[in-house]
Amino acid sequence: MAACAYTVAFDGVEARLVEVQCAVTPGVPGFAVVGLPDKAVSEARERIRAALQALAIALPSKRITVNLSPADLPKEGSHFDLPIALGLLAALEVIPADEVAGIVALGELTLDGALVAVPGALPAAVTAAAEARSLLCPAACGPEAAWVEACRVLAATDLTQAIRHFTGAGPIEPARPGLAEAAPGGPDLRDVAGQERAKRALELAAAGRHHLLFTGPPGTGKSMLARRLPGLMPPLDPAEALETAMIRSLAGDLAEGRLTMSRPFQQPHHTASTAALTGGGRAARPGQISLAHNGVLFMDELPEFPRNVLDSLRQPLESGEITVSRANAHVTYPCRFLLVAAANPCKCGMAGDPARACSRAPVCAEDYLGRISGPLMDRFDLRLEVPPVTLEDMSLPPVGEDSATVAARVATARARQATRYAGHPSLRTNADVDGRLLDEIATPDAEGRALLLRAAERFGLSMRGYHRVLRVARTLADLSGEDSLRRPHVAEALSYRLVSHKTS
Repeated sequence: MAACAYTVAFDGVEARLVEVQCAVTPGVPGFAVVGLPDKAVSEARERIRAALQALAIALPSKRITVNLSPADLPKEGSHFDLPIALGLLAALEVIPADEVAGIVALGELTLDGALVAVPGALPAAVTAAAEARSLLCPAACGPEAAWVEACRVLAATDLTQAIRHFTGAGPIEPARPGLAEAAPGGPDLRDVAGQERAKRALELAAAGRHHLLFTGPPGTGKSMLARRLPGLMPPLDPAEALETAMIRSLAGDLAEGRLTMSRPFQQPHHTASTAALTGGGRAARPGQISLAHNGVLFMDELPEFPRNVLDSLRQPLESGEITVSRANAHVTYPCRFLLVAAANPCKCGMAGDPARACSRAPVCAEDYLGRISGPLMDRFDLRLEVPPVTLEDMSLPPVGEDSATVAARVATARARQATRYAGHPSLRTNADVDGRLLDEIATPDAEGRALLLRAAERFGLSMRGYHRVLRVARTLADLSGEDSLRRPHVAEALSYRLVSHKTS
């Protein structure tokens, strides 16, 4: 006897359909799983055997062969337990084979037949919907998968409930999606004393998705400023929210199937490895930069990160995606994030502080910030020195605008960009624009162009730096509601670009 069930194998955020072919034939008793299974998939036969025995279902003394097709696609993860068990039950005629063939299943089995949550239910539901099939998954994954409205999601607590559903003894009701959380307010910009220029840089970064680097002595508010950036950015739109949730689903980080409209904020520690940051490990899971997709990646103490880890960011910052290469697979994850970094001016942190002195200045600052490679430094659109705040400033009542006021201006600027790039699906913000389109939308007036050319010649701006100045100037014009780029826009954009971090 033979029967088929269906499941998925994950290739980045894409879930590819896998046919689980089960055959029970005469021969030497055995249970073989073929089709490039990893260790977790190969061990499924023992979990399935124990789960069936717990349900008083005995396997026959025959040869059981399970083929996972396509055979050249690597199969990883414990979510193959449920589809293999269903295919085997269909081959044994315990449940109807045609009913099993009409669904996509995933889930891990315990030894007593219970179903355990597995990562990736949301992308699996997207694939099931594309194949016009239902999805059967563990009950804990139901609220997550049910966000795909085009897919009928059946969430079972154990294998017994799944069997009862297929035999008609107890149909499973379709799962309902989890709660959608509105973007929370978050910490307010007015909580930061002083630092008005740094707040202006945050507004620029949020409006155009420009990468930002803060340098300054310890305690000047660099981390406080960075944590307030997501609150200045517009909430995720439905497409972005689903895209972000699919990555978090693969990482197993979607608690109770809750989708959120708030921008991700990831803060890796400076001891993080390259695999932790960019993705990898045994199963090539998404890293911190992919978990920050559509949000903010904050790297505090930037020079303390290993050099190879920092340089691994260079290509993703330009392309918006990262390819994790392993011996048996190449997996691509999206990672369009806004990078915000903070650094002390030197190892001791005293450089630039008028109240204290660095004993090794300026060599200390040059050596410390020299750990950041020139190509990576060139990718920061905005570079800003954050000065110390005096105790007198701290004692004054809060001044300046709150986050809601700044966020409203950012939303207006983002709306202008959305209208401008409506015919370009791959472009969302000014930071994404390049080539001929950049020349069309960011050509300054005569005075602005003359200023930019003089600055480029005097300070040796690279072509990347030249174009990044134009992008920032375009965002400045959007914030002021102007269509044309004028000299003040170019001048302010240059002021964020020409800051030197070699000395205080």
